[in-house]
Amino acid sequence: MAKEKLDLRNLEIGELHDRVRSLQDEYLRLKFEHAARGLANPLELRNLRRDIARYHTEARRRELEAMSPDELAMRTKLVARRRRQRRR
Repeated sequence: MAKEKLDLRNLEIGELHDRVRSLQDEYLRLKFEHAARGLANPLELRNLRRDIARYHTEARRRELEAMSPDELAMRTKLVARRRRQRRR
């Protein structure tokens, strides 16, 4: 049973956020239902979590694409500084 591939690149950013909210609501509903009486297929929870992560990843990719070269350079410096601090 192969799941159809999500085509997230064609979605508007607002629609992307709306779908994340609806998937999170569905995830909470299923999680509650699973705790109360069990689900026929508990793997649905894992699949929903992964779909939510895919939507978040696409939103972050777009955010990074929209950054100017200066903002990206600053971000790179901040990441490097955090890595150095963790090593100490």
